[in-house]
Amino acid sequence: MRVAFGRMAAVALGLALVVSGCGSAATGPSVPTFPSADVTDGPAGTVAKDEGAVPDDCARLIGVGDLGALLGLPLDTVAVHTTQHVGAPSIGRTERVACDYTGQGSVHGQLLELDVSAYTDAQKATAQWRVNADVEQGTRTEIPIGDASAVLFERHDEAVLRVVHGAANLAFVLPTRRLPEGRSPRDVLVDLALRVLPVVNSTAPAGATDT
Repeated sequence: MRVAFGRMAAVALGLALVVSGCGSAATGPSVPTFPSADVTDGPAGTVAKDEGAVPDDCARLIGVGDLGALLGLPLDTVAVHTTQHVGAPSIGRTERVACDYTGQGSVHGQLLELDVSAYTDAQKATAQWRVNADVEQGTRTEIPIGDASAVLFERHDEAVLRVVHGAANLAFVLPTRRLPEGRSPRDVLVDLALRVLPVVNSTAPAGATDT
């Protein structure tokens, strides 16, 4: 009986030590945290803000992973460079962002050029779209994309798609290359336009996309 009582006392003492230890701070490794995609490198909690109607970062217009998949390229072989241009008040252009997508590693050369411009109103955007389309060379094809107007120009070394929607102009230049699954340059360019247009529309000021 005394032996059993001694064992029970030892167990009770051990439980008391465990419980008292739970009140101390954990000494294990801390769990890392990561900022969300819309947080910048600025102060904590700072959300990325665009200066105008067009996203300031081309990766938000079309990501390098998405473009690589559309072109059937290996992972991590596409890079993008963003250039912001000043406005052109004489034609009503308030801003312009140019995107240059190039191949990296085993993939070389120009993959895509994307130009997005915003205008003071839809009339000025349409007028400049027509001016730009009139100077293009190659086989011309009108392509309606939803309620946007687009014209495709095909040349021996590249295909160009010019799109106008509301107060925005978009221009895609796709150099000639082998495309996956037998897709044509037209298929890829229309696919790109369908991806980029909603992004531009979502950042445009209220009423800017009215036609």
